[in-house]
Amino acid sequence: MSQFDPSSDAPRPERPRPRAFRLDQLGEDMVAPQPDYYEFEAAQAAAAQPSVAAEKEERATEEAQAEGFAPKKGGWTWGGVLLSALGALVSLSIALWLDTLIEELFAKSKALGALGLGLAGLILVAIGVLVSREISVLYKQRAIARLHRSLAIAHENDDVGMAKAKVAELISLYSDKPEMDVARKRLKELRNEIIDGAARVEIAEKALMPALDSAARAEIAKAAKAVSLVTAIAPRAIIDVVFVAAQALRLIRRISEIYGGRPGMLGAFRLARAVGTHLTLTGAVAIGDSLLQQIVGHGVASRISSRLGEGVLNGLLTARIGLSAMAVCRPMPFIAEKQPSISDVAPFLLKRGDKDKAAG
Repeated sequence: MSQFDPSSDAPRPERPRPRAFRLDQLGEDMVAPQPDYYEFEAAQAAAAQPSVAAEKEERATEEAQAEGFAPKKGGWTWGGVLLSALGALVSLSIALWLDTLIEELFAKSKALGALGLGLAGLILVAIGVLVSREISVLYKQRAIARLHRSLAIAHENDDVGMAKAKVAELISLYSDKPEMDVARKRLKELRNEIIDGAARVEIAEKALMPALDSAARAEIAKAAKAVSLVTAIAPRAIIDVVFVAAQALRLIRRISEIYGGRPGMLGAFRLARAVGTHLTLTGAVAIGDSLLQQIVGHGVASRISSRLGEGVLNGLLTARIGLSAMAVCRPMPFIAEKQPSISDVAPFLLKRGDKDKAAG
């Protein structure tokens, strides 16, 4: 602060003098403007919308996981009785047929009978291995769904102990991926650091998930491009249906493998059920995405051939299925990382619509 020099000829600076005023005589220049209450409420609501949408998406994901991997236990149904009776009858018929076949082989030759008996035993061993593998895969997929829920709770409640335990479980899930050694080592170094629960979960997501998310997005883009191309050039509608269904199932299984699952036949069925539930809960079964509305608004259906338009729509549907598979198969929710949208995984479909609009 500069000091006033009394010996100088410069005029003494004027100090503000105190003054008195009455409350009913306050001028507008004396009162600081206050924010409007309703504008403040609107701003708060706008700021809360993304978190509300994310919370709704997370509830849909967890409900889809529970429906696909851990269905609610209930009483018997006639459909279940029918399937059980049919399965038992088919198994009994096969067993009787094998018994008769082996007896006939023994009647012809002891060597043929022994060979038939050995082959029957090998078949039973293979069936046992396949069944045990399916059961282990279902348990692993269920464990991933539980891990997803636990990490969401640990982040929401800022639970340090729970976050530390579940992050360690997440690290062990990818112990067989050498490309993630650096990330795992870094997270293990932070195990004894003083970090709150929410931050620990976010750090784990930023360290482990980006590489897996990138691989999943690449698979979605590949499937969407293939479906769009085949639909546009396929001569028969039945080819479209079969190819789209096959690509969707392959995409779901591939995304599950990326995130640590290895679904077999029954596991793929459960996984497809979970993805279908997620599509229904999020209102995306009819591709009710704003990007699709934008494409339709651009007049793709009227500016290009019907086959090419079907290719774009089928590609968008495949991309949406892939995004639902990401949400269901991911071992933790999207917290620190941005959840991808159709424009992130299949921008080429949207650019095609823009080019057709410009050409028209």
